[in-house]
Amino acid sequence: MTNETAGAAADASGRRSVVEIFLIFLRLGLTSFGGPIAHLGYFRDEFVVRRRWLDDRAYADLVALCQFTPGAASSKVGIGIGLSKGGLPGALAAWLAFTLPSALALILFAFGVSTYSEVLSADNLHGLKVVAVAVVALAVWGMATKLCPDAPRATVAIAAALVFTASPTSLAQIAAIAGGGVIGLALLKSPDDGDHTPMAAGIGRAGGAVALTLFFLLLAGLPALAAFFPGHALAMVDSFYRSGSLVFGGGHVVLPLLQSEVVPPGWVSNDTFLAGYGAAQAVPGPLFTFAGYLGAIMTPEPRGWPGALICLVAIFLPSFLLTVGALPFWEQLRRVRAIRSALTGVNAAVVGLLLAALYDPVWTSAIRSAADFGLAITAFALLAFWKLPPWLVVVLTALGGWAVAAVPGML
Repeated sequence: MTNETAGAAADASGRRSVVEIFLIFLRLGLTSFGGPIAHLGYFRDEFVVRRRWLDDRAYADLVALCQFTPGAASSKVGIGIGLSKGGLPGALAAWLAFTLPSALALILFAFGVSTYSEVLSADNLHGLKVVAVAVVALAVWGMATKLCPDAPRATVAIAAALVFTASPTSLAQIAAIAGGGVIGLALLKSPDDGDHTPMAAGIGRAGGAVALTLFFLLLAGLPALAAFFPGHALAMVDSFYRSGSLVFGGGHVVLPLLQSEVVPPGWVSNDTFLAGYGAAQAVPGPLFTFAGYLGAIMTPEPRGWPGALICLVAIFLPSFLLTVGALPFWEQLRRVRAIRSALTGVNAAVVGLLLAALYDPVWTSAIRSAADFGLAITAFALLAFWKLPPWLVVVLTALGGWAVAAVPGML
């Protein structure tokens, strides 16, 4: 779909059809490899660069909100874009489409599909890690030129990158974002160049308040319900909802937390957990879909498809409620001049966090040889200069990775 065609599909308020939102996010769910940081790069290329649904400042504001709240960071960004362009149906369509491919792949893996043992070979899938380097590098470059165009903001970005590199934890991430906000409020002026793109909340503040209230009621109430009404299904909901509510930093952080929830009580053996852990690194889309694998393969009932559905809904529900609840108030706050000054620093800090993540884990896990570096810069050139669609670059780089793996001594 061209930008002109996409523009024609929108109504006068900029809203998009649920079908259009679903199809765009389905393609992203099929091709967005590399984890949550890489997903932010894919989203920026799709919605800021190609479709121009929002500008870099609005996108960075949304990313800051999603990084500053717990849950699946990249999924929350997608839900926020879907909510803005299609209301609650659009948010649901964005989440479902982006989640579906990896969820199905991991559930099928749980059922022991024999062909996955070869497809998920680490060497054969190495090219997919390499393309994530190019995607994140392009996002950092593009966002830095817009959000860090001067020495003060570039300094905030570098400082945030140093903090997060020295201590790659959720606490350091929050501290870097909060520190950027304080510096922005105290020292940086809000840009007032008239090119700001409003980001519609897609829902009123009353609806947002209901969503936030429901989030906290479930967080406090599910443990009590699980204690008063013993049963594996309710225990699953409680366990996975808490995991999705209390994790900052996205999927890489939630995986070890889930291990502590499902292995000690004997729901899943440690070997079975680790097998799925490896598979989760190899599929596109959000890493939170690992919950579907666990729900399908658990020993107690419900398991299989019902167990997978319960775990998926439970772990993603906090992200959905927080995004739907916070965005109406966030859209109003980001219009206040003092808040916009703070966001100037926050956005610079977000660029720094992406820069740190470009080094670790994206670069350190992908670039192991000169051949890998060659693949990465080729992918970057195809994206940045030849303007090839990301899905095609993913395919070409994956093929390049397979070729490198097939030649002895190149890895």
